[in-house]
Amino acid sequence: MNWTLEVIPVPVTDMDRSKAFYADQVGFKVDLDDEVAPGMRIIQLTPPGSRCSIAMLHGMPAAPGMKEMAPGTLQGLQVCVTDIEAARAELVDRGVDVSPVRHVGATGWEDGKGETWNSFMSFEDPDGNGWVVQEAPSELSER
Repeated sequence: MNWTLEVIPVPVTDMDRSKAFYADQVGFKVDLDDEVAPGMRIIQLTPPGSRCSIAMLHGMPAAPGMKEMAPGTLQGLQVCVTDIEAARAELVDRGVDVSPVRHVGATGWEDGKGETWNSFMSFEDPDGNGWVVQEAPSELSER
């Protein structure tokens, strides 16, 4: 049996502001923006080429046994791209405050690209949820 990671909840304070950030600035595709019940809204977005989406929820009760996350507490979500410099330029052009490209070196984090699998950048959404972008040597389907 496959266990596929398909949706990750992202806690936000302002659904419309976050939708605009993820869709217009980061470039995620809006899959769904719906009020599923009175006062309960779901916005689901997917990074280009990904099978895993993010979901922003408003008015939804936490799933049984789950704790609610405060906006800005989700850190380290990671997406991969095959050209980190092109991805960074695209984010900058779209107005995203993104870090320089860095790699892990002998002294910790160092500026510039590293070897295969060792080039990263990061950014935050308007609430402070943190994302990491890593350069991968090829598309997922080719690995």
